[in-house]
Amino acid sequence: MQHNSLTPSSDYLSRLNSEQRRAIETTEGPLLILAGAGTGKTRVLTTRFAHILLTGKAYPSQILAVTFTNKAAKEMKERVGAILGEPVEGLWLGTFHAICARMLRRHAEYVQLTSGFNILDTDDQLRLLKQVMEPFQIDTKRWPPNQLLGIIQRWKDRGLTPDRVTPVEDTDFANGHALAIYRLYQERLQTLNACDFGDLMLHVVEILRTKPDVLAQYHRIFRYILVDEYQDTNTIQYLWLRLLAKRHDGISNIACVGDDDQSIYSWRGAEIENILRFEKDFPGAKVVRLEENYRSTDQILAAAAGLISHNEGRLGKTLRSGRKNAHGEKVQIIGVHDSDEEARVVGGAIERLQKSGHPLSEIAILMRAGFQTRPFEERLLMLGVPYRVVGGLRFYERAEIRDCLAYMRVLSQPSDDLAFERIINVPKRGIGAVALQKLHKEAQTLPCSLVDAVNIQLSTDSLKGKSKKALSHLMANFTQAKATLDTEGHVVASEQLLEESGYLQMWRDDRSVEAPGRLENIRELMRAIGDFATLEGFLEHVALVMDIDRTETDEKVNLMTLHGAKGLEFDTVFLPGWEEGVFPSQRSLDEGGNRALEEERRLAYVGLTRARQRAVILHAASRRIYANWQSSIPSRFIDEIPLEYIDMRGESVEKRRQASFSPSMFASGTFTSTRSNRSQPAYKRITDIKETTAHIPLGATVFHQKFGEGLVISSDGDRLEVNFNNVGIKRILANFVEIKS
Repeated sequence: MQHNSLTPSSDYLSRLNSEQRRAIETTEGPLLILAGAGTGKTRVLTTRFAHILLTGKAYPSQILAVTFTNKAAKEMKERVGAILGEPVEGLWLGTFHAICARMLRRHAEYVQLTSGFNILDTDDQLRLLKQVMEPFQIDTKRWPPNQLLGIIQRWKDRGLTPDRVTPVEDTDFANGHALAIYRLYQERLQTLNACDFGDLMLHVVEILRTKPDVLAQYHRIFRYILVDEYQDTNTIQYLWLRLLAKRHDGISNIACVGDDDQSIYSWRGAEIENILRFEKDFPGAKVVRLEENYRSTDQILAAAAGLISHNEGRLGKTLRSGRKNAHGEKVQIIGVHDSDEEARVVGGAIERLQKSGHPLSEIAILMRAGFQTRPFEERLLMLGVPYRVVGGLRFYERAEIRDCLAYMRVLSQPSDDLAFERIINVPKRGIGAVALQKLHKEAQTLPCSLVDAVNIQLSTDSLKGKSKKALSHLMANFTQAKATLDTEGHVVASEQLLEESGYLQMWRDDRSVEAPGRLENIRELMRAIGDFATLEGFLEHVALVMDIDRTETDEKVNLMTLHGAKGLEFDTVFLPGWEEGVFPSQRSLDEGGNRALEEERRLAYVGLTRARQRAVILHAASRRIYANWQSSIPSRFIDEIPLEYIDMRGESVEKRRQASFSPSMFASGTFTSTRSNRSQPAYKRITDIKETTAHIPLGATVFHQKFGEGLVISSDGDRLEVNFNNVGIKRILANFVEIKS
């Protein structure tokens, strides 16, 4: 089979290393290409596609190429066309769902649909599900429809039609009616000649499972199968690929590209076992390891390799740099007091990099969780350094934060109608459009604020039934919070208001994957409030922060979560928050045990391997949760990085753990973390005298490396209040100070 019309670019194989070339030229039989970070997997995948065409092994329509994003599919098509010298048409190239939609339109009648079926978006799915739930008389406050929709989609992601959901896989959600609702939901979709996103793959897999003639047809069509990011496949994607690849003639020309060390999406259904069992699924499979990394320095790669080697569930590979002059800097480990100093240290380093000509767009701050962005956002704003939050909103723009701020604005200024209108029905209180319209009319007539209008209508008994009860309770919440504000301060009052109003409970009851992150963001907001003397001062600060002009330029520092950074690369990467409980995430460990720990470690590996030139890890000795300080210890992942590849100012990780930390900063113009050169023979480190850590007497003179000398005026365990000569009273942990002997 020759393609004489193709005019390929010359030497398309000559630019490849030996590993890449072997992966491309091994065309027959099952193949697993273990492509480490930065090893050129996209080039290998696209060149393999072109190579099959150029060697006449298949026509374009006989290759199935599957990606995870439309962007990746478009890029592959363009690259293949560039190698061939002309655009290629008739390809089965696209995302899992796009290709399945194409298949399903060919065979819709097998699942009682027509080829013109509609694909419902999320809003339509929810609307339909609510209709289906009505006969079951489900309490939608306790069992929200969006959560039930999530359960149904997870069933579909596991390849479970209603008939295939076993008692083990069933749930007691919606009073045990979830499966019955799922069944009825599917029937309604069929009646409407529609399907949801999950049905695209579920229906096709069911057709391939039950219609041997259809499966045989696709076996004849697809001579070769190419799969990108195989480590991210979920169960339904795995089943679909295995059905198409396991032909009756024993030929399985499937090539999967992936990296078991970068499987970080189990929370959305990805199964790392899919890639780990590839050789068992396809006996005789060949494995080619791409280990020459063209992104990072040797020091970064060795540090990352040492870290990931602690995972047991991996196939194993060792990356080496393919760059010239690739030795590079060691990975920096920086210990700081708290998240605010963490932000100051990073902000100062970024300023120096910017002055030295380092592009801001080549700098990234990669965090385990979204709540960590706030201190960095505020610091960069203060410094006038442009930044972008990639894959998410700025901290104060997030819905849950805006809700909380609205509660606080009403507490501070009850006449703030916009804030009150935002939260009057959040969480849902049954305040309907008629009741709200009545309140607006009352406020305009008098005139007065909406809060005053509510109080007037409550006093005159104008409100009835559910609205009266709900608004009476809400007004009582604000009254109680106001009293607390005067006696216990704005932090306690704000927390009390969010608790008593039911707002925090709303998110605790929410079973969506986003809910825990939203609660973390709210906790970070409470921490931020504690930095201000008054609630009014904090709200003014937020208003000014949100009003700052946003520079329209591509030259911005990138802030994002580690999950959002996969596939990206930057010259300089900052990795803050490497503490036990933050990273690895305590919530993940509690829910997933050792399996979750290994995924957290893969996430750390992904973070390190985003860096081309420079990686800086930071950990804080304490973080404040609400108004309380909590001591932290460095992440176990720091311990797992080989010492020869990190710079910790000459101290071992173990010694650092024993001594907690000493304050640090970037040396001027460098990334070397240094000790203060001051000589203070009259002071002893509290951490060197373990018995006395919690027993610093009142009136003792202590020295703090940042705040200077001060007098201890109160203590509570290892927490002190110190009146510093230069900065006044500060609350601080005992092991942050040195006592004067």
